[in-house]
Amino acid sequence: MTDFPFSDLVAARVTGYDRRTRVADLRTHDGRPVRAELTPTTSARFLRNLGEPGADATGELDELLEPGRPLFAYGVFYPDRGGHVFEAKDIVFCGRSATEYAFEERGWWVRQLAELARFYRRAQFGTAAPADFADYRTVLRLGGDKSDHHVQETDTISRLVYGMASAFLLTGEEDYLRVAESGTEYLREHMRFVDRDEDVVYWYHGIDVRGGYHEKLFTSEFGDDYHAIPAYEQIYALAGPAQTYRITGDPRIADDAEATLRLFRRFFRDPEHGGYFSHIDPLRLSPHEESLGPNRARKNWNSIGDHAPAYLVNLFLATGDERHADMLEETFDLIVEHFPDEGSPFVRERFHADWTPDTGHGWQQDRAVVGHNLKIAWNLLRMNAIRPKAAYRELAARIGKSLPEYGADLRRGGWYDVVERTTAPGHGRHRFVWHDRKAWWQQEQAILAYLVLAGNGGDPAFLDQARQASAFYNAFFLDHDEGGVYFNVLASGIPYLLGTERLKGSHSMSMYHASELCYLATVYQRLLIGGEPLSLWFRPRADAGRVLRVAPDALPPGRVRLDWVEVDGRPYAGYDPERLLVRLPASDGELTVCAHLSPVDR
Repeated sequence: MTDFPFSDLVAARVTGYDRRTRVADLRTHDGRPVRAELTPTTSARFLRNLGEPGADATGELDELLEPGRPLFAYGVFYPDRGGHVFEAKDIVFCGRSATEYAFEERGWWVRQLAELARFYRRAQFGTAAPADFADYRTVLRLGGDKSDHHVQETDTISRLVYGMASAFLLTGEEDYLRVAESGTEYLREHMRFVDRDEDVVYWYHGIDVRGGYHEKLFTSEFGDDYHAIPAYEQIYALAGPAQTYRITGDPRIADDAEATLRLFRRFFRDPEHGGYFSHIDPLRLSPHEESLGPNRARKNWNSIGDHAPAYLVNLFLATGDERHADMLEETFDLIVEHFPDEGSPFVRERFHADWTPDTGHGWQQDRAVVGHNLKIAWNLLRMNAIRPKAAYRELAARIGKSLPEYGADLRRGGWYDVVERTTAPGHGRHRFVWHDRKAWWQQEQAILAYLVLAGNGGDPAFLDQARQASAFYNAFFLDHDEGGVYFNVLASGIPYLLGTERLKGSHSMSMYHASELCYLATVYQRLLIGGEPLSLWFRPRADAGRVLRVAPDALPPGRVRLDWVEVDGRPYAGYDPERLLVRLPASDGELTVCAHLSPVDR
């Protein structure tokens, strides 16, 4: 027992409350009882969304502390009375009633995405119309102002484009689409290299725009990948354009995607053992060059699994092309075959060419990124919706059931970052590698993984996990002062604002993960869990194909139908309600299509 006071957070449900003594009995998510004493200075508030004013609940504490209500209590633990006395100083209620979660309100995630879009729109381009991507900068400070860093990274532009396109899909707001289109055009003009000899496209790491000149940065400038072409940079270069392609059907985007896929197949793919290498040499476009050092002939989670969430699922949704489904199936079959480890609750993430685990690589060694495990579970069920296999469902369920014990903070809420995959002799639990902080993108993976697990008819505990993760994220990651979301918080939910983790834009952070969360949480919550309809907006070009596919994501077959369609504001009958297709009329210009989807009763 510690003999000094310390502050900490408790995520729990109320089990009892004595109004006379103002003592609340709580039970944490892992079943531990905690007694919280209220003081004259205890304050309380309701969960609030980005762009909303604070909602004080201090005056209602006696009424709100009813059994079953979920909450967060931050306070001070004092060594006293033969143990610890916990005085709650700040309480956050997850909803207005004991059974309500504010983030399950119909428009919660849509409003959050709109606020994110406004923040990044203002930070990068101000009020300029159209948005001028010559002004784009990778690094944004906490409040959204730009630093003197002059590099424009391809992947962070692409991630911003993804966010703006997703915001248009849910809101139909014209400006978001125009920003996405401008960003896609900027990527094509400045970041794309068309190799006509090899008939492929690859994407520059970025450009340095210092002093008004554009210096192309062909190879990665990031430490782990320095002077190589990493697969994940090519993968995420397609994230924004692919989401934009779903909306506009721009055939030039499709051509770029096909040419980049040829790059993957010809130069990254391993024809002997299957899968895709993580890096290739920039001169010989080979994964086997000595110049690659520790990245020579290696495979990892990013090079195998990140194709799906970044762009490939969206390309399949937009085109229905079975070649994309074939590639998805190949990558997920490899994940099922090689990533699980019976000796650890966490998957393996790095491999040699022959799939021997690589446990000595750089910072990762034999360590687990918690979010990658969650990302695998989430995307296995998306793949299962495209080509069902028991192995996909079984591994997703296994991860979903086992991981909270090892990767989640069941006392405070939220999910951890990087931990040791195995326990050392004499250690009772998996150790943190660097810290016990919690990153925004790993919370996203947890929320989406457990929403889709719950939506696929799994264990009822999956919905509880989704709610716990959503509550922690919405309580502690939203920056109500400056806008956007925080990169990292401490284990107790307090924002961690040092170094690059203080930034709202960096090599690691743009708009992508936060917007992906808002978009897909809306889709899963409404169509798979809440039984509510969803409208999506599209803007097919005149030169787009005449079949518009409006499936919001890879969802279980038969769970969603297309109820009605409007084209340019008028009811339109040319659609297939079961296949989620709209047969577009001929047009000399853009069409505005609103597709209204409804869940199918099971």
